[in-house]
Order: sequence, then C-alpha cells, then structure tokens
Amino acid sequence: MSLETIIGLLAWGAWTSVQIFFFTLIGSLPLGLVVAFGRMSKFTPLRWLVRFYISVMRGTPLILQLFIVYFGPFYLFGVQMGQDYRFTATLIAFILNYAAYFAEIYRSGIESLPRGQYEAAAVLGYSRAQTFMRIIFPQVFKRIIPPLTNEVITLVKDTALAFTLGVAEMFTQARAIVSSQGNLIAFLIAGVFYYTFNALVAFLMERVEKAFAYYHE
Repeated sequence: MSLETIIGLLAWGAWTSVQIFFFTLIGSLPLGLVVAFGRMSKFTPLRWLVRFYISVMRGTPLILQLFIVYFGPFYLFGVQMGQDYRFTATLIAFILNYAAYFAEIYRSGIESLPRGQYEAAAVLGYSRAQTFMRIIFPQVFKRIIPPLTNEVITLVKDTALAFTLGVAEMFTQARAIVSSQGNLIAFLIAGVFYYTFNALVAFLMERVEKAFAYYHE
C-alpha cells in the first residue's frame, strides 16, 4: 500500500472523527446547560433524577455506554437497528456522556456567583431570563473556559472509542492499516492528527478566553 493510499484512508477516518467531535459539542453543550438547570432545580424529584443521571454518566466508562446505546434497542425492545445506527449510537452516547460533564461545569460556574447579582438585577427590572443571559452567563462562561477546554480536549481523544462500534474513524483506519501492512506509519500519522487537532482546539479556546478578558474578578 502506497503512502498516498494510507494518507487517503486516514483522511477519510479523520473526517469521521471531526464529525463526531463537532456533533457531540453541538448536542452536549446546550443539553449540559439544561441538565445543569435540572441539577439546581428546587423541584426535589427532578433534582435527584438529574443527579442520578450525572452520577451514572460520570461513574461508568464511555465505552460501556456506547455498547448499551448500540445494543440496547435490540436486547431491551427487540428492535433491529441497521448498520447506519452505528454512527447515530456513537453520537447519542457521546452527547449524553459529555452533557453530564458539561452540566457540572456549568453548575459550578453559576453557583460561584454571589446571589446579590440576581437581587440587583431584579431591582433594576430584569426578568430571570434577562438576568441570566445578560449578567450571569457572560461571567459564568469566562470562569468555566479552563475546565471546558480540558473536556473538549478529552473529547478529541475519546473519538477513538467509536472503533468499538465499528465506526471507521481515524483510529479504526490506522489500526486496520497497521494490521495489514505490519508497520507503524499509520499510527504515527494518526498521532500527529490528534496532537494537531488538540493544539488547534487549545489555541481557539485560548482566543475565546482572551475575548472574555474584559471581565475581571
């Protein structure tokens, strides 16, 4: 197999990894905020239900969650899913998992702000939604950027777990090439891809953090 062919196969796998990464963020970031609100809810049953969900997602391996989401429809409901469900199951498991982590990051940021800011906003006539979007969230977002960056970087590497469901992402392609060719070139190229991807994510998150530097503690 020529180097051009290897790079072509890995490029296809890299594109799949990138899709998993972006679709997971698009789904888990807003879902995490919703989960965070449920976690802080004054309605006790909802709060405990959300706490249980977060505990399960954070307390069990992502690889196990992938298997449950993929095989669950058949073993629990007798529904036979098609081959296309592999990618969908991967996204569902990733989104549910990362939403739990993002929810705790959001919650810690929200609860770190003094209650006086809410009271002052109420005196000024702001609604609860206006208070959160215009006053609270900008401050919260700046505070949570460092832990958020760590989770996003972890997500880049976790995309390799999609191989467990037979999704042909970067690591799956690299492993197949190494097995057939008997050399480590594909692994080296994959390593460069993951490192570069993470470096780009870190750079972009740093730029975002600087953009929010107008707010000082």
